[in-house]
Parts: sequence; C-alpha cells; structure tokens
Amino acid sequence: MCGLTGVFAFTEGGRLALVGLRQASEALRHRGPDAGGLYLHGPVGLAHRRLSVIDLSSEANQPFTDAGGRYTIIFNGEILNYKQLRAKLEQGGIRFRTNADTEVLLQLYLQQGQDCLKKLRGFFAFAIYDAADESLFIARDRFGEKPLLYYKDAGKFLFGSEMSALLALGVPREVDYTSLLQYLQLSYVPAPASMLQGVKKLLPGHSLFIRKGRVQERSWYRLPFNAEKAANNPLPYKQQQVKLQQLMEQAVAERLVADVPVGAFLSGGIDSSVVVALAAGLNPQLKTFSVGFKDQPYFDETHYARLVAQKYKTDHTELLLRNHDLYEHLSGMLDALSEPFADSSALAMYALSRYAGGQVKAVLSGDGADELFGGYNKHWAEYKIAAGGITAGAVKQLGFLWEALPASRSGAWGNKVRQLQRFATGADMPAAARYWFWATWQTEMEAMALLLPEKQALTNRRLYNATKNRMLECFNAKPCTINNVLCADWQLVLANDMLPKADLMGMANGLEIRSPFLDHRLVKYAFSLPVASKIDAGIRKKILRETFRAVLPPELFKRPKKGFDIPLQSFLQTEGRSLLQEYLSDDFVVAQGIFDVQQTRNIRQGMNSFSVPSVQTKAWMLLVFQHWWKKYLKV
Repeated sequence: MCGLTGVFAFTEGGRLALVGLRQASEALRHRGPDAGGLYLHGPVGLAHRRLSVIDLSSEANQPFTDAGGRYTIIFNGEILNYKQLRAKLEQGGIRFRTNADTEVLLQLYLQQGQDCLKKLRGFFAFAIYDAADESLFIARDRFGEKPLLYYKDAGKFLFGSEMSALLALGVPREVDYTSLLQYLQLSYVPAPASMLQGVKKLLPGHSLFIRKGRVQERSWYRLPFNAEKAANNPLPYKQQQVKLQQLMEQAVAERLVADVPVGAFLSGGIDSSVVVALAAGLNPQLKTFSVGFKDQPYFDETHYARLVAQKYKTDHTELLLRNHDLYEHLSGMLDALSEPFADSSALAMYALSRYAGGQVKAVLSGDGADELFGGYNKHWAEYKIAAGGITAGAVKQLGFLWEALPASRSGAWGNKVRQLQRFATGADMPAAARYWFWATWQTEMEAMALLLPEKQALTNRRLYNATKNRMLECFNAKPCTINNVLCADWQLVLANDMLPKADLMGMANGLEIRSPFLDHRLVKYAFSLPVASKIDAGIRKKILRETFRAVLPPELFKRPKKGFDIPLQSFLQTEGRSLLQEYLSDDFVVAQGIFDVQQTRNIRQGMNSFSVPSVQTKAWMLLVFQHWWKKYLKV
C-alpha cells in the first residue's frame, strides 16, 4: 500500500509542473513512510511513497524499471494472486529480480498489455510509462479500493493518489460548485467529480492511456449485475451457502498474504466477526482491534466484539474514546482530508487506524457486506414497502405523528422516530427517487439554499442531473427489487463513502485495510443471488448470517442493527464546539463569501437542540468543508 503521483508534460510550459514533483511526493509521505523515489525521463516525472508489505527489500522500491530500461511502474495496492501469476510467467521464460507483486504486475503488462487487468485479483491503482513510445497507462481496481485523481489541460497531465499531491503540482484552486451542492447532500463528492474544477477521479474499473497529448479513457470492468438472472437463480439455498462459505474462506486466506503481520478490525457486527472467525483459524496469533465510546453506551459495541475475540482467543485491544479523545484526533483527521469528506465515523476510524498502525501494517475489515447482502436499515425498509401489509401502511398513515415527535441520531428513541419519518416520506416515491432521498442528508433545495445566490448560479444543473442519473442507473434494470438497491449502493455509497473512508483514514496512519467481501469473485456471486437469499420478513443478510451462525457467539444474532457512528452531536456541543463556532461564525462565513449567513446561523443555533434531525450532520459537513477551504483555498 503506497502513494503515487506523476506529471506528463505536453509542452515546454507543462514541464514547469515537474518542479513540484518532489513536494507532491512529500504530500503523500503518510501513505508510504518506508521509502520514496523519483523517476524523470524527458516530459515525464513519476514519484512513489512506499509502505512495505510484500518483499521488504530495497530492490522492490519504486519507481521500478524493467531490466531493459523501457518500462517504469509506480503501484499502489496489492496483487493477491501474484505468486500464481509469477509462476506462469516464469514458465514462459521470464526471470525476476525481486519477490514483489510490483514486478509481477509490470511483467504481466509487458506480456499481455491492457488485457492484464482481468487477470488481477486484489486492489490497485498504478501507472506504467513506456519510454520508447512516450505513453502512459493508468488503471484503477474494479471497485475503487485505491484512489486515483487526475487533471489535464493543454500543457500537461497530472495525477496522484490524493488531492494533496495535485495541489502541490499546481492545479487551479477553484471550487466546483456543482460538486459542493452534491457534497452538501451526500457528505462526499461522488466520482468522477471532485471539489476542485478540472480535477477528476478515475472511476472504479476504468483505465487511461495518455499519448501525444491525448487522454483515452475506457471501462475495463462493470459490476456483474443482471436483475433478471438473479431473480431466477436456480441454485438451491443450501448449495448457495456452501459456495458462499468456500468463497469467503478463499478471500480471507488471500488477504492474509503479506511479509508483515496482518491484524483485523472487529466491530462486533456480523461482517467483521465472520472475517475474524475465518482469519483466526489461519492465524492463531491474530491481533484484533475495536473502538468504542466509554461514556456513550448507545454508540458502544465493544461488548459484542469482545465475545468474538474471546471465542477465537485473538490478541484483542479495545480503544475506548471519550469526547476529549475525539478532539485530540480531530486536527489529524481533518488534515488527512485534502478534499472535503464528511462521514463523521471517519473520526473514529482515524483514531482506531492510528492505534492499530502502531502495531501492524495491514488489517482485515468487513467493508462491503452490507452492500452485498442487504444489511442497512434502508434495505429492511425497502423490503417492508415491497411486501406491503398492515405495518408498512400504518407507518405511512401515521406520518403526521412521526413529524410531530422529536427526531435525532443521538439516542435509540430519537433515531427510531427519525427512521419512521424518512420511511413515511419515502414510501410513496418511485424506487429511484426514494433511494436518493434516503441516501442524502438534505434535499437539493435545502442544500442549494445554503449557498449565496451568486454561487447557486455557478452550479451546473445538467451535470448535476447526469451524475445523479448515473448513480441511479441500477434502477433501470428489471425487475426492480432490493438487488437494484444493493447495486446502487455499490456504485454510490461503497465506492464514494465507505472505501475512501477506509483508504484515507488507514493510509493517514500508514495502515493498509483489506476487505475479503470485496473479492470480485465473491461480489459476482453475491449479485447472482435472489433477494430471498439476502432478506426476508425475519432476517437481514440472511445467507451470510445463516451460513456462519455456528461459528459466531449467539448474542450477535440477537442484537439490533447498529451503524458505525460516533456521538457527533454530543461532541459538537462540547469539545468540538469552539471549532464549530469559528467556522460557522457570521464573520467567517461573510468574509468567505460562499454560504448564506442566515442559513449557517440557523444550523449553528440548531445545534443547541436534540430535536432537529440531522442538524449535527449538516454542521459537520460545513465544518469539514470550512477547514479544507481555510487550509487550501483561503488567500
């Protein structure tokens, strides 16, 4: 796991960007504290920061050039099947200088060109420069586990693992107000856009080929979702379970491959517990890490994680946080964001990654299981709407009552009211519109009202709708079922929220986070399963829970579903209050000239109440943006 950045100059003026290459590399030092290297060849400059996980020798440092001197690679990620690929290449006469997956990837590309991508199992973003052809090939993994941003103008092409590298290379520092509008709804900017004009994110499963000033993009992988085939899957349920267990065991085993110890995050939920149960069978000395909140029992799940750790005798650590601990990590977490990203659970992820990163270089996680098997509350709500019946009808009819009750995310009762409110509002919407409503924190109109009129005029409605429609394209497949919702989650939530959170918070602390649920063979299989295998009247993530029920403590199956949250409102009302008051103060907002001061004042004042739903999330989104703006854009 590493950081990479580079420059491809098309003109003499474009070569000026090469001056910033070393600074761009330094901006990524946290991603690769073990080694750094630069490569310069005419119009091209490549830089790499290394976190050594496979082949720890200096011979495997990057940029890495083949023996002939023609091809040079910089690579971020892990090729999990590199040993099998290496064996086949050696049978064809290829000789290797290292034991690294980097060299295997380079040699595979030399033999098979861009078709090599389909042979890779793992997660990656890489660039390969051909000095003879003066061309650059860049690719990103199937699901977007590893990031890649880029910028192109008439004189140059710039790219990097994080926005900080591109800022060091001199990209224009101008806010994209269409992206800001989407951020204010979602709490993140969905790819391919970014918060800066002209800077794009390479989509998952896409590649770029740059030559003679031209940039060609192609899609090399698409999510294997066929709604009709999934609905008519003929495989008996018991056989479905057998295959799921086989695929999970294989995925976990592959993600334990490393030349350094690999630990695991353990939340106490079904997903990470399944991963730990399988991993502990292969590594009796497995280190596991949990995070909880000492003074906030509603947000603390360490009890359940402890049961799993005890069952499998892992070397377990609980990181118990109070509000002052969150505050101590706040500046580090915010500084790790070179683009605004406001999933508040990132703060706990940062703290946990910082602690775990002091002991191991890689951990397993349960990311992706909810999106594969139907684990979120909205999936349960979709099931209720599709099933109809008295309960769903009553919730809709009593919408007036839910609206009259206080709602919040800070306690069990207030959160239940909030969910009932959103269920009642979304129940009569078309499926795609309902999904967008449930995926966002505020409506487009509410988000737009936060902006000054002159900034509203800078938003591009056509581009906004095009991005939104792309995120909802899964609903075009028929029949439209919960599988379509899972497909949309995979495209929107997982790719733009969950995976960036894991990458950014892990790599800010030199920690690689690997999820077995993102194995592309497992993903393909999960999307071939009918809804009935994933969710029914009594159970969510049905096939996952029933397949692994015997290996987990029974208490895990009796607990209510709880997302990975932090006590955000309590934090912003106490230790985080000073920073919120600074960034949402009338003086700051007026001087900045982006947001409507009355709207930000309303949010600031709403923080004093526990009955204004989602106000803490809106405040957090603004706080994160303001910190980023002050650090990178304020003149």
